[in-house]
Amino acid sequence: MHDSAERCDAPKCHPGTRVAVQDELVDWIEHGDDEEDPKRIVWVTGPAGGGKTAIMGSTAQTCQKKGLLACSFFFSSFAGSTNRRYKRCLVATLAYQVVQHNALGDVGEHILSCIERDPAIFEKQVEAQFDQLVLQPLKGLQMEAGTPKVILIDGLDECQAEEHGGASRSPQEAARANEADQTEILHVLLEAASDPSFPFRIIIASRPEPAIQSFFTDTAHHTTKTIFLGDKYNPDADMHLFLEAKFEVIRRRCRLSSPWPSDDVKRTLVKNASGQFIYVATAIRFIEGSSGPPQELLNQIMALDRQDFSANPFALLDALYTHILNSSPKPPLAACWISTIFRNTGALSDGSGKPLPARFTQLFLESSPGESSFVFRGLNSLISTPPIDDHISPYSLFHKSLTDFLGDRSRCGHLYVDDPNELYTTRYLQIWKGKLFSPCSVPSLRR
Repeated sequence: MHDSAERCDAPKCHPGTRVAVQDELVDWIEHGDDEEDPKRIVWVTGPAGGGKTAIMGSTAQTCQKKGLLACSFFFSSFAGSTNRRYKRCLVATLAYQVVQHNALGDVGEHILSCIERDPAIFEKQVEAQFDQLVLQPLKGLQMEAGTPKVILIDGLDECQAEEHGGASRSPQEAARANEADQTEILHVLLEAASDPSFPFRIIIASRPEPAIQSFFTDTAHHTTKTIFLGDKYNPDADMHLFLEAKFEVIRRRCRLSSPWPSDDVKRTLVKNASGQFIYVATAIRFIEGSSGPPQELLNQIMALDRQDFSANPFALLDALYTHILNSSPKPPLAACWISTIFRNTGALSDGSGKPLPARFTQLFLESSPGESSFVFRGLNSLISTPPIDDHISPYSLFHKSLTDFLGDRSRCGHLYVDDPNELYTTRYLQIWKGKLFSPCSVPSLRR
């Protein structure tokens, strides 16, 4: 639930920030039927660290105050409680909140009666649980003033599959199992949203992982509105407002003279964030939570790419990157590819420094056909890969600090690549020796 004790320190939008996207979500909840092509589901997505959970948490609070929130669930693979990692608690948590909602009349009694008749209901599949404990009790509910209108599900990509029988899975098997559970939940929610008697709208937030993105693109496109947290919502202005407010608090607390820091410093921090709130939020947490002088701590952040500090102001960001990169079937190889493409920028670029097309990069680096899709599987929230029929666009990063992370052994640990040029050199020699490709198979850059 959005207001559970475990989420007491969960990220929330700073006052005055992310207003546009929150207003769009609340407006859709209240007036979505008035749209030319009404949708029953909204998918909030975007790169890692884009603020999805903060937006969902703040939206849940707003909806609760307005009486719009029926129930919510916030998945978290990092949570101390395993109840937020697995699907087994999803329906029970949603049903509990519906029971507690005074505006839903005798729906709660129907749910409790169902549990009393079948105490083993929570051992059934998610579809059966949702049908008996949510969908069926809500049929016939008259939507009146004060009746809630929305269900919020955050962090679906962090839903993990439980291991049964004591047998451990390989990383590839675990990833497939996770995707199966996530897709199962999506199908259940889509079935509910497609039922005319189901009274609620549904908002789902997640990173654009392959299985989830495929579901919304191919299966649920007819009933889904997608909100991508990109430049449309002017994140730079929100981050600047956030920094202004936070630096003012630090200034007062430490009795620093105004203005501090300079506008150039704030603009640099916003630029380095590449649209991702996690960068500036982590930087502020470091300055606020450390014992050193604020200016010295700020200097460490500004000079991080030039000096090695024992203290790491980006521990949370590093943990996020490590977690996402470890979701690749071969994390060290994924890190090697990323380092080769983005740290060794002069290698896979044309004479002017422009990155070569992703298709060329794939054929150049692959040791076997299709390896690129395997290596970058699960990394959609970090790396933008052009469509398969796009032979011009290069790979791109959603967040610039990823290369800083991978270029520092003390930060990325086992993912560190000593020489980002080594893979390029090896492939280059293999091609010219004829061990990997025949000469005619090397892609032409004129296409």
